Amino acid sequence: MASDLLSIGLSGAKAARIGLDVTAQNISNAGTDGYVRRAIGLAEVASTGYNQNVRDVSLSGVRVERIVRNADAFRQSEVRRTGAETARANAEVKGLGNIESALEQSGVYPAITGFESALQKLKEDPVDTSLRASVIEAARTMTATFQIASKEMDAVGKGLQFEAADGVTQINRIAGELARTNLRLARAADASSDQTALLDQRDKLLADLSQYGDIGTTLAQDGSVTVTLGSTSPATTLVSGGSTTALALTTAADGTVDYTLGGTPLALAGGSLAGQQQALDKLAQLRGDLDGLAGSIVTTVNSAQGGGTDRDGNPGANLLSGSSAATIALATGDPAKIATAPSGAPKNSRDASNLDALRSALSTADPAGKMDAILFDISATVSGRTVTRDALATISDAAKTALAAQTGVDLDAEGVNLVRYQQAFQASGRVMQVAASIFDSLLQIR
Repeated sequence: MASDLLSIGLSGAKAARIGLDVTAQNISNAGTDGYVRRAIGLAEVASTGYNQNVRDVSLSGVRVERIVRNADAFRQSEVRRTGAETARANAEVKGLGNIESALEQSGVYPAITGFESALQKLKEDPVDTSLRASVIEAARTMTATFQIASKEMDAVGKGLQFEAADGVTQINRIAGELARTNLRLARAADASSDQTALLDQRDKLLADLSQYGDIGTTLAQDGSVTVTLGSTSPATTLVSGGSTTALALTTAADGTVDYTLGGTPLALAGGSLAGQQQALDKLAQLRGDLDGLAGSIVTTVNSAQGGGTDRDGNPGANLLSGSSAATIALATGDPAKIATAPSGAPKNSRDASNLDALRSALSTADPAGKMDAILFDISATVSGRTVTRDALATISDAAKTALAAQTGVDLDAEGVNLVRYQQAFQASGRVMQVAASIFDSLLQIR
């Protein structure tokens, strides 16, 4: 078998130099987010047709066949899937926590019990001006807390809607970047550093995209990716080659949001957009419950008022106005207008039978109990979702750790590679020196 020492030494030196370059890239990017460790794939260079036998095989050195990215597609997909679920849970818990704070800090529950306590106190002396004034102020406080709760919930809703709209913008931006990366991958040469950098960029964009929605991916031979978004069946394509489909958001009258992809309704099961959508759905339910409670209090109080007589002997008038948490208000600030006496009673009557009827009606309606149920509903929901979020975060962290163990850079191993490739480079150089000495000796033979 014939061997070309110079070609063998040259090919070995080139391969070792590329190995040194790749190792240097690994070391310099050890802390770079999204970087995947590289390695070189080597293959023998063989030639045929030497000497008299065309079947003679000459081993002529080594060549770099490819630059290998040490990344497993399944593990990357698992990180994206678990990351999307965790992002959804985080966004939902954050939104629900803000709703819980809005309801608890508004003080609706203690204001309702305060109003009921003031009515009970008025029973001691139905014509006492100070006790009547206390009832009016307690009613004013109660209506104000309902309005505060409504405004705070509106603020939470607007914040969730803004975050959802920003998420839609980010998905469309990332989709555009992925489409451009696909076009560049289609033109990139195999085993090039440019291709591996583009693949890193592709994987990072996919990881970023999975934080906003649950995605599905299909990889082509050239490294380009087709991305579907959401759990709608059949799957709706977000990115295909160099083209994208626009994601849009619509807001309903009750503050909930829906998504469309290319005009087609889209259901999301993962990502922050799904979590914000679920939090807005819960907010709409709780807002309806609070509005129903406020309307019930207004109806109950005013109905009892209409069946009695105020301190001046006039028929009872409405004490409250409005029909929702945002519109409930005090209809009158005059303490004398509280109808404590029964219908037809004279002025300054101490007969408190209508006051008893009002308290009995409130006891039946049980506004404090209903408000307590609303608070328990959101509190229990937050607690349950928090447990789910923590479990999903643990699973996601485990998937990230497994991927990092495979794709991360081990500086100790890279240090060994530096020495190994340096020695390989020196050995290849020595082979070329020996070949040159042999040829010089042959040329000097006479």
